[in-house]
Amino acid sequence: MSIKKITAFVLILACMSCEDYLEILPEGQENTENYFNSQSDYEDALVGVYDLLSTTYLHNLLGEIASDNSLCGGESPTDVLDWQQIDDMTHTPDNGALRSVFQFMYAGISRANYIVEFQDKTDFEGKDQILAENLFLRSYYYFELVKFFGDVPLYTESRISIEGSQSIDRTPKAEVYAQLEADLQTAIDNLPWQQGQSGRATKGAALALLGKIYLYQDKFEEAAITLDQVINSGQYQLVEDFGTIFLNSNENNIESVFEIQYFGGEGGGFDCFQCVEGNIAVGFMGPRFTGGNFSPFTSGFSFNPPTEELYNAYTTNDERRDATILNMDEFVAERPDVTFNLGNTIDYTGYYNKKYIPYAEANSGDVNLTHSNNYRAIRYSDVLLMAAEAFNRGGIDDTKARNYVNLVRVRAGLDEIQTSGANLTQDIYSERRLELAGEGHRFFDQVRTGQTNSIPNFSPKNVLFPIPRIEIELAGNRWEQNAGY
Repeated sequence: MSIKKITAFVLILACMSCEDYLEILPEGQENTENYFNSQSDYEDALVGVYDLLSTTYLHNLLGEIASDNSLCGGESPTDVLDWQQIDDMTHTPDNGALRSVFQFMYAGISRANYIVEFQDKTDFEGKDQILAENLFLRSYYYFELVKFFGDVPLYTESRISIEGSQSIDRTPKAEVYAQLEADLQTAIDNLPWQQGQSGRATKGAALALLGKIYLYQDKFEEAAITLDQVINSGQYQLVEDFGTIFLNSNENNIESVFEIQYFGGEGGGFDCFQCVEGNIAVGFMGPRFTGGNFSPFTSGFSFNPPTEELYNAYTTNDERRDATILNMDEFVAERPDVTFNLGNTIDYTGYYNKKYIPYAEANSGDVNLTHSNNYRAIRYSDVLLMAAEAFNRGGIDDTKARNYVNLVRVRAGLDEIQTSGANLTQDIYSERRLELAGEGHRFFDQVRTGQTNSIPNFSPKNVLFPIPRIEIELAGNRWEQNAGY
């Protein structure tokens, strides 16, 4: 069964209410006495948990827009106002994009908890792996919530209900992280290094996520040991040509540790983004082409344009620059017949995110919402740089840290570095920015490492986003708001 396809059962589970994530699994709607009685029932339910990964397209956009890597863009300064507010750091607890993040991630958690709730009902060969994949996915969703909001309510035993939300407080993020560490250790023990189906969680993906969670807590020794297991496994390597990594023809390549699968053959619409099987972010980030031959690309909505400062941060011999950023002046110079709409002229920079640019393809439905570009959620180069940071900042082994950084630099066509100590730390931060630009990691890297001075309009409260006001109200006003909001 394809991970991208939602079965009839999953559609029942979803109930896809756009009004309240707590209603996604209404109590009593599914007769559990007649479900979870076979291996296929558990597999179908797991497909439903995987399906919510598609909504993390929003994290890719916001992780760049909130940072110093890009501006919001769009057609005008009020186009998708929720994103504009995050770009300007004027967002409030009523921001709709932040509520979507909160809703979508808890929808995934609730689906995962449905399996946990009935994990002991039926035994069959291979169940431990299904449960391990489920724990990985729940950990992934919780980690995203902690990145955005800090302390969050921790539900682990059953589906989320309104009554449940009104009887649980926000859990300190240290306790959430402790739960994720335990869950991922269990998952690691029961996951294979390779799966027969692209996009499914593996031992390497679980180790990489665990290492990242350690790094976010400055647990450098644990992070170094964990990430080294991924590196020493021999399962991954850097793709030789950086310019090919993000091509649709090179998905699930040897550098992909965890990749979210998207499908362009099933339509959707603006009235229900979570119903779309395509990568929504891609269509939003493309240039607004209006004429001429702009193949192999197609038109988009001009959001998330990289800044000139980011473009200039690359040296001219860095092979990553032109594979990461589309320079429109150079593109039009080569194709003088091409015309395009600048969109929001205030935010027009002359650059677009080339990693996730919309390609012309035989997609269906609204063509701007159904692009099949997979999201490379965790790449091997990210693992190398996280490991380098752990070895360096933990004072463990600068030589090993430097070697990991140089693997990434040499692939980019650059000379090796020879720094150590605090200078090496800054080099690692710089390499993370240049290597991962456009992939949604920048803002959270800046916050966790204290590099927020370069973010326009940033204030101390912006290290976290506000808990959506309506979610606090639905929880009976028992949850405190993040400071400053």
